[in-house]
Amino acid sequence: MNILALDTSMGACSAAVLREGSGARGLFAREALMARGHAEALMPMIAEVMDEARLDFAGLDLIAATTGPGTFTGVRIAIAAARGLALVTRAKLYGTDSLAVMARSARAACDLAAAFAVAVDARRGMLYLGLYDRAGRKLDGPLLIAPDDAVGLLPKDLLTVVGSGSPLLAEAAAVRGRQLQALLPELQPSASALAEIALESGETVSVLRPLYLRPPDARPQATAVARR
Repeated sequence: MNILALDTSMGACSAAVLREGSGARGLFAREALMARGHAEALMPMIAEVMDEARLDFAGLDLIAATTGPGTFTGVRIAIAAARGLALVTRAKLYGTDSLAVMARSARAACDLAAAFAVAVDARRGMLYLGLYDRAGRKLDGPLLIAPDDAVGLLPKDLLTVVGSGSPLLAEAAAVRGRQLQALLPELQPSASALAEIALESGETVSVLRPLYLRPPDARPQATAVARR
């Protein structure tokens, strides 16, 4: 199985190729933190990981992309690239939410012995929230929710929160007398983790669709008043 995975949903841009077969496994990845410029960075990253993996595009079996939540433009970049490459290569498509990918990375980086949350600062006093059991299985989310409301959803055995919104959720929990450990505030979705999830899932989708939990910031301009 040859998988190309792409993520541009938040504050990083990454591409990874996962090759598994005949008892061998190889993972080739590129990742860079960036607030903008994902569209310009993604295709060179793809070319680099494909070259490092010594894989032609015709050899791809599956192309995976994060579907959101995240920035409005960023979410669309990886999805558009995956769709376009799938049309050319006839590879299958796979997608999952950004928070599930972050949860996978968090479990690899930390010793999480109980349920945990992924919380991303969504601005305007809100969080993107996902809840997971100790094995990384999703319990709830992704949600767009205020920190105070999020505390009421947390399982009793949840001890840890990761992501850029972890301090906000830990602070809201402390107000209610509950202690949470806030870890990995710089955590971002990773194409490498996405590739591993795609391989283990064994699932495909016919169409990749973006997951938006809030409307875009941009609004169409009001129609100009006609001159008399």
